[in-house]
Amino acid sequence: MNLKKKRRVGESIIHGFLLLSSVLSIFITVGIIIELGTESMLFFTRKQWESTNKAIIQDIEIGSTEFFVSESGATIKEGDLIRLSDEEMRVVEVRNGLLIVKRGARDTKPVFHANGSAIEKANQVTLLEFFGKTDWNPQIGRFGIWALVNATLMTSLIALVVALPIGLSVAIFLSEYASHRFRSVLKPILEVLAGIPTVVYGYFALTFMTPLLQSILGKNVVAIYNTASAGIVIGILIIPLVSSMSEDALSAVPNSLREAAYGLGATKFETALQVVVPAAFSGIAAAFIVATSRAIGETMIVAIAAGAGPNFTFNPFEAAETMTGHIVRISGGDLSYNSLDYNSIFAIGLLLFIMTLSLNVISQKIVKKFREVYQ
Repeated sequence: MNLKKKRRVGESIIHGFLLLSSVLSIFITVGIIIELGTESMLFFTRKQWESTNKAIIQDIEIGSTEFFVSESGATIKEGDLIRLSDEEMRVVEVRNGLLIVKRGARDTKPVFHANGSAIEKANQVTLLEFFGKTDWNPQIGRFGIWALVNATLMTSLIALVVALPIGLSVAIFLSEYASHRFRSVLKPILEVLAGIPTVVYGYFALTFMTPLLQSILGKNVVAIYNTASAGIVIGILIIPLVSSMSEDALSAVPNSLREAAYGLGATKFETALQVVVPAAFSGIAAAFIVATSRAIGETMIVAIAAGAGPNFTFNPFEAAETMTGHIVRISGGDLSYNSLDYNSIFAIGLLLFIMTLSLNVISQKIVKKFREVYQ
């Protein structure tokens, strides 16, 4: 008998393909992180030149380091980097409209400047400003991300309020009450909801859900574009995700636990809520967190129905732009490559990536902590 291991070419090819797929997925993830990080660093290190609405009120010779400026306009203080034409200057001292500067900053060439030349001031985004303010408009030097984050969290919270109880209820029904025949009909119907293009959901929110809310609460309360209708429809979108993952977790609970509960006199409803759901808690929690990530990352629904301008508000019936909606709107405009607006898209994308990655890490920890192992 020949016991020598035979070479199986087919298995080797499959093994190599699976290994290649794993390595490729890792490289793609690393590439995304590097690209987001690189462009985001440009956003936080690039200097944005803003008009001060000030002008010099005398000619400036090449060797001059002192000159007077007009009183109107933005404040210029010691340490500011200013620009006249193509020459940059560092402000050393300010005295009643007299600026004392260091010429030719950042290797620019000192040149003659005529009376009336406009002054620009350099502005740079800081993490303190990025996370500490609520007004977002990079074109005029306002970089408070909370206007976008707040709208994103509002729509996601509304979506979860809609999706989680309905999705879990559907999962319990499919797992504990529905017959095999009924389950085989209902599950494909739910999957159809997940297969509808999100742009269709967006127009459904705009043309059906918003008028419905207006008819209930009044047009003076509910704006045409609002986060409430967008959040409700996102909730409808993620119901199949919640129900499918939760139903899988519930179905994985051994029947012996159900039979033990029935033997102790528990009803089907008591068994479902007090035995099956706790036993499948890790899977249900993972479904909830994955659904949260899906809601946060939704784009087209909020781009169409939530609003097209940053607005820091806690009123769900007002228009407000989310992070993904802002990325869609800005990237669809006439942005020059490597500009501050262009780089801001990647800063927002990196923050979104961190948010969803954090949720996934939390999901893994919850699954590991509460996972039940049965013999």
